[in-house]
Amino acid sequence: MTATTNPENNSADMYQQRLLRREQLAAELAPKSKMDYLVTLKSETDSSKTQIQLCYVPDKYVLNRISFEHYLSTLDQTNWQNLETLALEILDDINNEVVPRWAQIVLNSANDKSSNGHRVLVEDRQPNWENVSLLRHLK
Repeated sequence: MTATTNPENNSADMYQQRLLRREQLAAELAPKSKMDYLVTLKSETDSSKTQIQLCYVPDKYVLNRISFEHYLSTLDQTNWQNLETLALEILDDINNEVVPRWAQIVLNSANDKSSNGHRVLVEDRQPNWENVSLLRHLK
């Protein structure tokens, strides 16, 4: 995920890429939609060795783990300007397809030229949703 998204890209092309990406995400009915619970999916991209962690609290749907892997493969085929842009796109896609109560995306790249790497964390939640005791379990 090291190359750049070209600003000259046609917005119709970017829209098509987004649709193709989101087609990879398969959602299933959550086993208990009235209960809050935390789901964590972790993976690493093939090309840039960027570690991706998705944590979310489902609402009506849960994300199929295998489809998430396929989704990440399609992300790996796109040139991203930076980790921040990638993290925000993932969050937007997850919010659109799964509509979780709360979601957090963490990206870590060891390929960064700095000695400490590059870490990006983005988070979103549905209005008026709060469960401090559940989120306290995050590390």
